[in-house]
Amino acid sequence: MPVKVLIIDDSALVRQLLTEILSKDPEIEVVGVAPDPLIAREKIKQLKPDVLTLDVEMPRMDGLQFLANLMRLHPLPVVMVSSLTEAGADVTLKALELGAIDFVTKPKLDVAKGLTAYGPILCEKVKMAAKARIITRPPQAVPRPVAAAPATAMAFRTTDKLIAIGASAGGTEALRVVLEMMPPDAPATVITQHIPAEFSRPFAERLNRHSAMVVMQAEDGAPILAGHAYVAPGGKHLEVVRDGARWRCRVSDGEPVNRHKPSVGVMFDSVLKACGTNCVAALLTGMGDDGSRELLALRQAGIRTVVQDEATSVVWGMPGTAYRLGAADEVLPLERIAPRLLELARNA
Repeated sequence: MPVKVLIIDDSALVRQLLTEILSKDPEIEVVGVAPDPLIAREKIKQLKPDVLTLDVEMPRMDGLQFLANLMRLHPLPVVMVSSLTEAGADVTLKALELGAIDFVTKPKLDVAKGLTAYGPILCEKVKMAAKARIITRPPQAVPRPVAAAPATAMAFRTTDKLIAIGASAGGTEALRVVLEMMPPDAPATVITQHIPAEFSRPFAERLNRHSAMVVMQAEDGAPILAGHAYVAPGGKHLEVVRDGARWRCRVSDGEPVNRHKPSVGVMFDSVLKACGTNCVAALLTGMGDDGSRELLALRQAGIRTVVQDEATSVVWGMPGTAYRLGAADEVLPLERIAPRLLELARNA
């Protein structure tokens, strides 16, 4: 059975383009379109779509308010269609927090050309969303470590330990949960999340607001310090390189690896070369298999590895592939990953 999609966008041009793009895929059927959330609400009842595509800026009702109501009353998989602006990034990240599965970007100029170029990605994400698990979490649902008892504090003062984390679809919220549970003196942490260039800095800034660690977008040559987390810039690879007794970030503009840039696999490969068994690694929710084979190489080298379990993953693609390859020492629910990474890093 094809995936039934309802397109919600106030632009007639965008509705037409999305209909044409999605209808080219034999596994997708566009069952309807709606120019605003109020009309969409009635069409959802009539047409019973499997997936919605949703613009965030619409008349009569804000897209975020519609999404919040939808997830509370009638949860459905949603793929956001977002503008490539700083405001668009903030709204999209909020939408993912509310329960949207994933997003595609809508350029401000030459929308037709831009959306057509994203066609294969959009189709893939819509089909993935139909199979995804809808997980909604209230903001700061996980206790923050700053209020923890002193006995839980971990005296990591240098870059003698490293945590490496990869994620894709569903990862923006999974990473928020993990970093909320990290103490301010946690081991240095490097993160690759599949995300467009315009979204990675706002994403890092958002994580910083939710974590006792200092979270930032990685800069080329930046020293990797305890108590800091470094997010790969969108459209660039993040690697860890050794500089004497220290580690530094290397941000490079190479070719996509495993179809991704940034690639989790590139980061994991660099961690293996630069850090050896002084690190631990985790693979969180995500579509595809990026990082899974490289996680296996880490485990085979004696590095402890963790993957997120299927029940708490939005998409059990990357972690599921890693599990089937034998790349995981442990398979854990999301809420147990941060404490376990800290424990493993302490004993690495």
